[in-house]
Amino acid sequence: MDGALVSLLSFIVAVGVLVTVHEFGHFWVARRAGVRVLRFSVGFGRPLWRREGRDGTEYVIAAIPLGGYVKMLDEREGVVPPAELGRAFNRKGVGTRMAIVAAGPAFNFLFAVLAYWAVFSLGVPGLKPVVGEVRPQSPAAQAGFRPGDEILSVGGERTPSWQLAAFALLEAAAGRRAVEVEVRTREGSRALRRLDLSGGETLAESGRLLETLGLRPWRPRLPPVIGAVEPDGPAAAAGLRAGDRVLAVDGRPVEDWESLVQMVRASPGRGLRLEIERGGRQIELDLVPDARGQGEERVGYIGARVRVPEGLFESQRVVVRYGPLVALGEGVRRTWDMTALTVRMLWHMVVGEASVRNLSGPLSIAQYAGQTASLGLVSFLSFLAVVSISLGVINLLPIPILDGGHLLYYAIELLRGRPLSEQAQALGQRIGIALLALLMGVALYNDLARLLG
Repeated sequence: MDGALVSLLSFIVAVGVLVTVHEFGHFWVARRAGVRVLRFSVGFGRPLWRREGRDGTEYVIAAIPLGGYVKMLDEREGVVPPAELGRAFNRKGVGTRMAIVAAGPAFNFLFAVLAYWAVFSLGVPGLKPVVGEVRPQSPAAQAGFRPGDEILSVGGERTPSWQLAAFALLEAAAGRRAVEVEVRTREGSRALRRLDLSGGETLAESGRLLETLGLRPWRPRLPPVIGAVEPDGPAAAAGLRAGDRVLAVDGRPVEDWESLVQMVRASPGRGLRLEIERGGRQIELDLVPDARGQGEERVGYIGARVRVPEGLFESQRVVVRYGPLVALGEGVRRTWDMTALTVRMLWHMVVGEASVRNLSGPLSIAQYAGQTASLGLVSFLSFLAVVSISLGVINLLPIPILDGGHLLYYAIELLRGRPLSEQAQALGQRIGIALLALLMGVALYNDLARLLG
């Protein structure tokens, strides 16, 4: 199936699941609080499917899969028959209204717990966190890291895979603190490396934590043999095929795949002369790498993947798996850690200590959805858990029109003994729409920058 179609379908499934979970939280608590629900909609716009339940609620799947809503009986939105006044949302006490509003984000966090429980029960595949290279003068080099170190724990937390090690390091970086990393050296002894992450430099760029620290995961030395080429990429345009072995670039011998990558990255937009071996014959091809990146960080890209010999990574593979009860505890802990990390990262972005390029919009989410879905159920569930937590956190921000904004209004009502005036609430709504539009605009800009750059 085409990659774009996989991404689109995976995105629709992901958004559909997470929106349904969120809105079901509002729906479930509202029903139990005695509030009449008029409509439960997944998506906006023209209904594609609708059905009226025996309870009188209209269930709808709409055309635009970018959200949803639960419409409740409310005197502020229309005339309510006298017999139904007791079931109107606005007639309920402040505590009940707060519970209904908070239930949406709460169900997102609950979904994340269950998703992580399933992930840890099924087993999370990964690679051992073995250091391949340490960049000179980097924070990792100053902490004493050496090639061959296997990271055993970060801040006392076991890290049997690179995924867990990177997450623990990101938590320490977001907390702006020094952290002790226990490693097993290449010689087999144990040692402590103290990484000072209090400066916050590691949050400056999105997705580049290990690179900023100066750590590169261990990778085997691969022969420079093409495994696959993108149909519309520069490699395909030059005539490269799967199975080709690159012998030289501009007369310089290519010893391994890493050497080829470095030569390509150093030549954005510049023509290269390749000598390759194909079927026992040597031929020459002209190749012009695309330029990707922004500003002075542009690098060459040709759209080719290496051929990985079967079984090459087997000695480095690990599967992190727990029993059902332990997996549930891990699910709760991971959800809490991810929630705290998301809140800290948002705060660092607000105060300018982290790059706003960490924000992702619908295009990036669709891309990640497709990538994780193609990797299997465990990866897709992990992705859904992360996005569900982000959805829960963002909805709790004290921005009018979001759940957090409504909770702020109700908290003020509790303190004042009466609600804010309609004029104040209307002003808050306009400010909330502007802030949300700004947030979405930044996220969409980041998406387009990644896509085009």
